Amino acid sequence: MTIPHIRHRVLLGVAAGGLTAVLAACGGGGNGSSSSGNSSNSTGTGTGPGTQVTAEMTDFHIKLSTQKFQPGEYTFTAKNMGGHTHALEIEGPGGENRSKNMEPGQSTTLTVKLKSGSYEVYCPVDGHKDLGMKTEITVGGAPAPSGNDNTSPSNGY
Repeated sequence: MTIPHIRHRVLLGVAAGGLTAVLAACGGGGNGSSSSGNSSNSTGTGTGPGTQVTAEMTDFHIKLSTQKFQPGEYTFTAKNMGGHTHALEIEGPGGENRSKNMEPGQSTTLTVKLKSGSYEVYCPVDGHKDLGMKTEITVGGAPAPSGNDNTSPSNGY
């Protein structure tokens, strides 16, 4: 490689790193398109209303504590167990709800009202969804379990 080519790659890397830092500093907030009006973005692992679901988020996979959902209110506790910034988004017939961004080791809760139908659960940060950080859930059918059912659909991992 020539020196100008190496300089160009270094400059591009520095610019990408700077953009990442700016985006991370802006936070994840919500995107304002929640149709249920029930999203909660508090920090911590406290409990919220409705059925509790844990979403373990690693690089680049989401594992839900259950795959069985009935219509109603759920509080998802998203735990960032990876080495990158993550967030949790749930999109389907009940609307679109997004948590705040979490740094590695952090967690947050997201309370949503789920209606019957199919939902996509994914990380909306920096193309993580395309890297496999997504799963689907179907609301309806058998009653929601009361304990931890650590099944997760295969998404390439």
